[in-house]
Amino acid sequence: MAGVSGCIKYSMFVFNFLFWLCGILILALAIWIRVSEDGQEIISKGESGTNPSVAVNILIAVGATIMVLGFLGCCGAMRESRCMLLLFFIGLLLILLLQVAAGILGATFRSESEHILNETLQKNVALLTETSDNAKAFQNALINFQKEFKCCGLLNGAADWGNNYESCKCPDQSHSSCTMYEGHLVYGQPCVSYIKDLVKKHAIIIIGIAFGLAVVEILGLVFSMVLFCQIGNK
Repeated sequence: MAGVSGCIKYSMFVFNFLFWLCGILILALAIWIRVSEDGQEIISKGESGTNPSVAVNILIAVGATIMVLGFLGCCGAMRESRCMLLLFFIGLLLILLLQVAAGILGATFRSESEHILNETLQKNVALLTETSDNAKAFQNALINFQKEFKCCGLLNGAADWGNNYESCKCPDQSHSSCTMYEGHLVYGQPCVSYIKDLVKKHAIIIIGIAFGLAVVEILGLVFSMVLFCQIGNK
């Protein structure tokens, strides 16, 4: 009977170790996006039924699952356990199929994503003139965002704040983005473009990691099945 190939065995271990590291990377990235104040609070607060943090929570779950699968693959390879290798193969195949499905859905609804974001921001504009606790939390988040990016309001500039546009006033009158509004110098650029840029930046990072992870997953599937068959013929 043929024995287990040492090359396949240790290659399986190396690729699963890389897979485990990918899980850590996805988990760390998702947590960073989840806790980041750069636009996250601005697009997630408010009355809109669309909550972008749901996708981030899914990424956290995926990252944790990948870490577990990477551990199963490493241990299954070194201990030559068919049970662990089979669990790893099934779990990895399901994740790859889910990634493909998510990619297809993302491409299908890409044209709607900007519309959903605009709708969310449009609904959140009303919070800038309200006095509820939720509105105040949103206003504080936007004020910090305005200070960082030198912008004002969400869609319509200082007009979004009503009469309470104090946070939009330019501390430095020589700043090129300042404009006159009701006799005061305020930042003239609405924050919507910066928010969209941040959303796109996060999306590009996630897509890049997903493609790299897919390559590792396919290699993991091949090595795990080859090793599984070799152990069975041992």
